[in-house]
Amino acid sequence: MPIVVRIDVELAKRKLSVGEFAEKVGLTPANVAVLKNGRAKAVRFSTLEAMCRVLDCQPGDLLEWVPDGDE
Repeated sequence: MPIVVRIDVELAKRKLSVGEFAEKVGLTPANVAVLKNGRAKAVRFSTLEAMCRVLDCQPGDLLEWVPDGDE
């Protein structure tokens, strides 16, 4: 998958658990795990905004495009 989710990096920097993060963002821990593990097919802008607000970061800190080698 060419889009890599870096939520785990930002959580580690802030020493936040998935459970704490999920509660602050308004998601279930299971949905955070889906995002964190790269299994999500889409992210709502409102969810992305909440994650950035909680982590005090930019969307580019959470999402990274990586070429998959087919190009």
